[in-house]
Amino acid sequence: MLKFAPYLLKTLWRHRARTMLTVSGSAVALFVFCFVGSVQHGLDSLTSQSESTLIVFQANKFCPATSHLPQDYDQIISKIDGVRDIVPIQVFTNNCRASLDVVVFYGVPAAKVRTIRDFTLVEGSWSEFENSQDAGIVGETVARRRNLKLGTKFSVGDVKVTVAGIFKSSNKSEEDYVYTHLDFLQRTPGMDLVGTVTQHEVILDSSVDPNAIARKIDDRFRGGPVETDTRTKGVFQASSLADLVELIELSHYLGYACVGLMTMLISTTTFMAVQDRIKEHAVLQTLGFSGYLVFGLVLAESVLISVGGGVVGTGLAMLTLAGSGLSVGAEAVTIAFTPSVKLAMASLTGSLAVGIAAGLFPSIAAAQSNIVDGLRQA
Repeated sequence: MLKFAPYLLKTLWRHRARTMLTVSGSAVALFVFCFVGSVQHGLDSLTSQSESTLIVFQANKFCPATSHLPQDYDQIISKIDGVRDIVPIQVFTNNCRASLDVVVFYGVPAAKVRTIRDFTLVEGSWSEFENSQDAGIVGETVARRRNLKLGTKFSVGDVKVTVAGIFKSSNKSEEDYVYTHLDFLQRTPGMDLVGTVTQHEVILDSSVDPNAIARKIDDRFRGGPVETDTRTKGVFQASSLADLVELIELSHYLGYACVGLMTMLISTTTFMAVQDRIKEHAVLQTLGFSGYLVFGLVLAESVLISVGGGVVGTGLAMLTLAGSGLSVGAEAVTIAFTPSVKLAMASLTGSLAVGIAAGLFPSIAAAQSNIVDGLRQA
């Protein structure tokens, strides 16, 4: 089939406007498909985090602004068998509702940040962050979206920090966060949260049952001053994003619809091409081309258009996702629009499958056409 490549390319170029429009339409369809897939990939990465970490939150509360746990709960929780470490965290966000521009501040004891997170500083230094009370380390995504540099004064509401470092993380959702000193965030004017935190993050030994520890923690504080609701980190984040998860599930249908429209578009274009070349195909068969070879040529034409659109659409989607730093969040939990090799391969494989499916019936029609009727075409 490779020896017929010049013929196929010449055939596609003969109706270049139609070919380019079809390739463009296919590219747009797979661009949307990749965006939908990137949100799902980001959600899967977020909710599949290790179950050896628990989040202790105030019971019957939702947005971080409403959760206030005594900070000294950490001393009680740390004595439970199986608890390896516990970190009090104060959370502040600019928007608790679903938004494409959520900025989340995490107030954490400065010395704890490096032990509980797998961060790599791309700019700045840990010592500068740890030794300066109003310093913060900023995720690469937030820095790019807000155009932040080292030494920049950054503020959201009443929280104002100086960028002492910019980090990247294997978990892209983390790059939407700004980490500050715990007591600094607690003492921010207008907040007055000294002695309380939003949540406690509990790191467990790998050998214990996280659900059993969660029940122990909640039972311990059931009659206490503030009741708790403890869940594994993945479950907690999925619960915070419950409404968004439903929307993301619905968005799958948009992705499938785009693939369906792409199939119909390429199939229609291929049918039109077959109708335009009825006489040409009859001549080819007269020269000795078998029906199977005509079938293969038409199918290859459909596949070339589909894969061409797939390469363009997927490439543009991956570049856009990598450079834009888009994310969506709610209740101080964010989902990063995450590009990946797996997503790109799925998109390109899909374009190949669409090309085959779309070209199947036009190819059969061309292979089964009557030579005499074809030669009579004007």
